[in-house]
Amino acid sequence: MITFPVSGVETHWWLPSIVAMCISMIMAPGGLSGAFMLLPFQVSVLGFAGPAVTPTNLIFNVIAIPSAVLRYWREKRMVWPLAWALVIGTLPGIFLGAIIRIKYLPDPRAFKLFVGLVLLYIASRLVINIMEARRGTEPVSTQPEQFEVSQSVLNAKVISYVYNGVKYQAPTWGVMLLSIIVGVIGGTYGIGGGAIIAPFIVTFFRFQVHSIAGATLFSTFVSSVAGVLFYTVISPYYSSAGISVMPDWYLGVLFGLGGIIGMYAGATLQRYFPAVLIKSIIAAALLMVSLKYIWQFWG
Repeated sequence: MITFPVSGVETHWWLPSIVAMCISMIMAPGGLSGAFMLLPFQVSVLGFAGPAVTPTNLIFNVIAIPSAVLRYWREKRMVWPLAWALVIGTLPGIFLGAIIRIKYLPDPRAFKLFVGLVLLYIASRLVINIMEARRGTEPVSTQPEQFEVSQSVLNAKVISYVYNGVKYQAPTWGVMLLSIIVGVIGGTYGIGGGAIIAPFIVTFFRFQVHSIAGATLFSTFVSSVAGVLFYTVISPYYSSAGISVMPDWYLGVLFGLGGIIGMYAGATLQRYFPAVLIKSIIAAALLMVSLKYIWQFWG
């Protein structure tokens, strides 16, 4: 057993890495880092519930995500126009979300309710999307399976690309607006926004879940870097008021090391998972965490 000095967490040295590896391996195929599942683990299992848990969670993203992005890029499964649009929209929201977390949601009980409601809404939208897919309302390719992205376009009006013989497109302003909102929520929650933006893109813009994974992970990585830097810079101003917002780097790094393995493995295995299975895994995880937090608040 070791004690982490910043967070005060006492646990086995290997436990954070093992938990992060398992979670990220399951979530990476859907374009999620797994940070939204690590946060409940830190709060409920490790007892780390203060504002500093948010930037600590972001450290996991910074270390773990590049391995998955590299894998998607090598396999030509990166929708770069979508990735950059998400980055541009998410970054401003991340900073605003950090302020909201520190000033208005320092109480773990209120923070849990906020998290629960956000995840419950996302899960419900994803369940609806799964049901629509089973009814055959989603576009289906008539060509052999081709796990590559081509003909990517980004301009002031539209973001589009071709994946597996099907063209997908969405209005640029819609993606940007959604990214800003997600940035605020992600900065508040400490997940970089990936767990929110990926289900939204799949459900509202009907992008293919295999194709958007690399883009959403890349935007989550960039926004997480910004979030960690922001929390680190402002931490001295809040420490004088008795509020700790400095990330626990030792704990975050252990999470990240496990995440590197899990993220790369998840990205590698993604092509063998059907879209409905990926969506179902994400929806089940979201529902489990959201209902638990809402129940704890009212209980």
